[in-house]
This record gives sequence, C-alpha cells and structure tokens, in this order.
Amino acid sequence: MRALTIHRGLVVPLDRANVDTDAIIPKQFLKSIKRSGFGPNLFDAWRYLDRGEPGMDHSSRTLNPDFSLNQSRFKGASILVARKNFGCGSSREHAPWALEDFGIRAIIAPSFADIFYNNCFKNGLLPIVLSEAEVDAVFHAVAAFPGFELLIDLPAQRVSWIDGSRTMAFEVDPFRKDCLVNGYDEIGLTLRHADLIRTFEARRLQAQPWLQAPRTKR
Repeated sequence: MRALTIHRGLVVPLDRANVDTDAIIPKQFLKSIKRSGFGPNLFDAWRYLDRGEPGMDHSSRTLNPDFSLNQSRFKGASILVARKNFGCGSSREHAPWALEDFGIRAIIAPSFADIFYNNCFKNGLLPIVLSEAEVDAVFHAVAAFPGFELLIDLPAQRVSWIDGSRTMAFEVDPFRKDCLVNGYDEIGLTLRHADLIRTFEARRLQAQPWLQAPRTKR
C-alpha cells in the first residue's frame, strides 16, 4: 500500500451529497478482484454518455463534458471534495480501488459512510472529515481559482491553502494514521511479525509433528 504523509494536489469538485458506491464504480465492473484497472470506470455512468461494460475500449466512448472529472482544468487532480455521506450504499471495496487507480489520494467531505471510510484507509486513501462550512470554503476556492491546490499534512492533521492563508484541522484515528503514514495495509502489518510467525510455526511443528502436511508422491 502506498504511504501518505504530506501531499500537495489539485482539487476536483463533486458537488453532490449521498454519492453511493454504485455511482463510484457500477456493479457490472465488480467481476475482477485484481485491485487495479478500475480507474477508467470511476463514476462511469456520470463520466460517459453511453453505458459502460467490462472490456470496452474507453478511447472510443463519448465523455460527458459537464462532469468535473472530464474537464481539462481538473486533469491530474488527486484530491476530491464532495458533500455529506460520501460512499454510502453497498460495501464494495472496489470503490476505493477505483478512486486510487484514477489517482485520487484524499477525499474531503462533511461525512462518509462507515464501511467506505474504513475501506479507504485499507487501500491507501485518506478520507478527511471537515465541517460543512469548511467544505463550502474549499468548493468556493476551487470555483474561484483555476488550478486550486491543497496541502494535506497527515502527521500534523492539517489541510492548508498553498499560500498558507487558511488552515483546517481534521481528526483521524491514531492507528489508522500510523498505518497510512507507513504504508501498512493488513497484510503489511502481519508481515512485520514474519520472523515471530516463522519461529512459532517451527516450534509448533516440533511439538506437534502430526500437523505437518504429508508430502504427496509424484
């Protein structure tokens, strides 16, 4: 999992509340569990004017020019700002996979659905909860200043205007913060103790040799 400590990025607005996971990554794309390749289908029903299906050539599809992620001023954006209850609906982990694959590293909103919020941290995304007034300020700045960027300092738990004119604090669970700063997903956390696990397994097999799987004859 990619670590995130201090991140500076272009902000793209999604001025909608209650964005559910089926909008983030529609159900027809859930057949794969590779955790990659979902970026082209992020917000598929909103980004394109035709219905997307797995295996389609996206270069020939018609983009919706009114959707923010398709607009040239937001090309390369890595911070998404949205309204309340982002990520509601089903618990599909493909939603953060699609966001991360597209290039989003952090999402700012007044609130998130619980399961989606948890899944973000497991996949290298930082969901940031700010007040509705603070989120409004970000939306207004994005609209007023083309190329508007934010500086996110996870260790200090701050979101700042690049010129330092405004700084907003956010809360994050210390354990989740440590995992994201160090790039530890659940597998990575386990592998930190690989030597202890191998030692335990060796001692257990020595004491209980019948647990050893028999070798198959060729």
